[in-house]
Amino acid sequence: MRDGMRRLRATLRIAVAARTRRLRATVRVAVGTGRRHLRAALWVAVAAGIVAGLSPRLIDAAIPGASRHRASASAQGPSGVSPGAGRSQPSASGTEGAGTFIPRRDGGATVPVAQLTTNSAVAVAPLRKLLAADLLVVAPTTLPQASFGAVRRTRGVVATDPVDAARIRLDGSYVAMLGVDPSRFRAFAARPTAQSNALWQGVADGDIAVSYLMGEQERLPLGGTVEVAGTRTEKLRVGGFGTVGISGVDAVVATHVAQSLGLPANNALVISAPHASLSVLMHQIAGDLPRDASVVPLVAQAQAGLRVLPVTPGSAGGVGVTAADGPGLTSQQTRAFLAAAESRLGLRYVWGGNGPLVFDCSGLVQWSMRQAGITMPRVAVDQAQTGPLIPLSELQPGDLLFYHTDPTAPEYISHVAIYLGDDEMEQAPEPGMDVEIVQANFGPDFAGAVEVYPRVAAAVAAEFSSS
Repeated sequence: MRDGMRRLRATLRIAVAARTRRLRATVRVAVGTGRRHLRAALWVAVAAGIVAGLSPRLIDAAIPGASRHRASASAQGPSGVSPGAGRSQPSASGTEGAGTFIPRRDGGATVPVAQLTTNSAVAVAPLRKLLAADLLVVAPTTLPQASFGAVRRTRGVVATDPVDAARIRLDGSYVAMLGVDPSRFRAFAARPTAQSNALWQGVADGDIAVSYLMGEQERLPLGGTVEVAGTRTEKLRVGGFGTVGISGVDAVVATHVAQSLGLPANNALVISAPHASLSVLMHQIAGDLPRDASVVPLVAQAQAGLRVLPVTPGSAGGVGVTAADGPGLTSQQTRAFLAAAESRLGLRYVWGGNGPLVFDCSGLVQWSMRQAGITMPRVAVDQAQTGPLIPLSELQPGDLLFYHTDPTAPEYISHVAIYLGDDEMEQAPEPGMDVEIVQANFGPDFAGAVEVYPRVAAAVAAEFSSS
């Protein structure tokens, strides 16, 4: 089937002969209780000021949930077609081409942890099974016990876990933190992180666990201390680098530590309901919550009868996006986007940098798109939802390339680059490196290529922005 025509777009890097692009491929999607896809959900935990006085700004990150399935992105793209003959073809091998940089992934799934230095007063319970984090309820203050009970009894709910949620300062940078019971909450985390007994024992003993990318890119001292400020300030030992799989949440502590920092107690609830219709469930539990509470989905479900590109769990591409949601960028917008991006070459990478002089990977995309009049969400996993997943045979300059680079959350999209054409891409790689042009890479960490639809991008940005 053909979902429609894709606009030809010009590039600063190569001259592209005029031709028609068609969005091929597509599909029947298992619905309802079937296939789910990683989805970004609005970080509303501080929308009403969860910790008064913590910050004059609301958190601007988004929270997608961790899918439970293994990513299956391949070098061939959704149509199974290799890059077209007669063009400069992307490198589809499983190894990186010369000069290509993709942020490093350690071999294996070991989560970096500090050595435990004390005899634990309470041993963390072993992981028995993983639970899907499907919905998140958040409120500015403690949720009533009656709400917890009513949600647990709702049909389709398999498990719930009350947590503390707020924005805090970690060594001077604002991050979203959860206060959790490690024995319970670990089941909701991404598999490698959930399986790390040492990480969760450290959290139970008073350590702070930070996301893998934050720990590595900010060069936080594993086993050393960081200053953490809520309504009160403490020095906490960094016990491990483990991503829970919820974008925007970069720190986890035990409940007793969260309370010592002044976080509100039990003002959030993680819900697992893997076989329920989330839209129906959200409506059902809304009546059991306080008026100032919000409930948001952490995964997306495909809708019955909807023809979409074959987006698999862990891959890039907006669920349910079709050609009718287009068109993509115009030639003028593409030229402006690529010109802006290339004007930043040689500038320094800084984790969390959003321009105009320092950038991280998604900050470079967002800033460059803004110069072309396109509104984009801030983080890579949300940017991956801004258009359809496309075959590599249909790559055009200005498309976005997405990658899995976090070994503690293998299905989490954590890096984005800009395809320039001529087998090249531009990226802001990691601390100590500058914005650069390298050979495009489609190895085992590749999560897919996306054509940005401005209308979809604006909708995603509006939904997931809380500032």
